Formats: sequence, C-alpha cells, structure tokens
Amino acid sequence: QVQLVESGGDLVQAGGSLRLSCAASGRSFSSYNMGWFRQAPGKEREFVAVISASGGNTYYGDSAKGRFSVSRVNAKNTVYLQMNSLKPEDTAAYYCAATFPRRWPERSNNDYLYWGQGTQVTVSS
Repeated sequence: QVQLVESGGDLVQAGGSLRLSCAASGRSFSSYNMGWFRQAPGKEREFVAVISASGGNTYYGDSAKGRFSVSRVNAKNTVYLQMNSLKPEDTAAYYCAATFPRRWPERSNNDYLYWGQGTQVTVSS
C-alpha cells in the first residue's frame, strides 16, 4: 500500500507557473505508474498526465499537452507536475494517484488504486 500527499497548490495569475509535488510513503514507489488528475467544481475528474514506473514514458491529456510536464524522482519517492502558461480554466483540485502498470497509458479513474487528498490550484485572470 502507498500513501500519497500532494503539495504546491496556490493562487497564481494567468500565464504563471506552478510545480506540484506528490510525496509517497510505503514500499515499492518505483513499481507504480503515477497519474495526475484534476477536478473543478461541478465537473468530473479529468485526466492530466501519467508517468511510467521508471519515468521513461509519459502521456498527457489534451488540456496538458505543451504546457504541463510530469516527472519523478524514485529515490525521493516523489512525482512532480510542472505547469506553465496557466489559464483560469486550469483552476481545480489536483490529485495524484498510483497504480501498478496495467494497460498503458492509464487514463481512467478506475485504473488507479491509491489517491492523494488533493491540492488546490487557482488561476486568476
């Protein structure tokens, strides 16, 4: 089992950047594919990005392509989401999630076993 704690959410102006972190506790972090999702009020949870267990492969949702970058440092049990050129529509609670590799890329909520509590990102216009 793994516990996930996100951090780095903040209030930022449009065009700005943020880096979210997700720290994992427990064993075998390097065995998990790690995903990022987001959920805005009144909307369904949306896939943002996923990174493979080794960090060698990444995949992005349409809203993240070209602006966001996912990375991980397995020695630190941490996965990151670098967000650039932020827009007001990026405002949401951002969640990290973990799963054993199943069918790449894991883009569905149902693909993931463990979830963090979320961190709030607010982008002002």
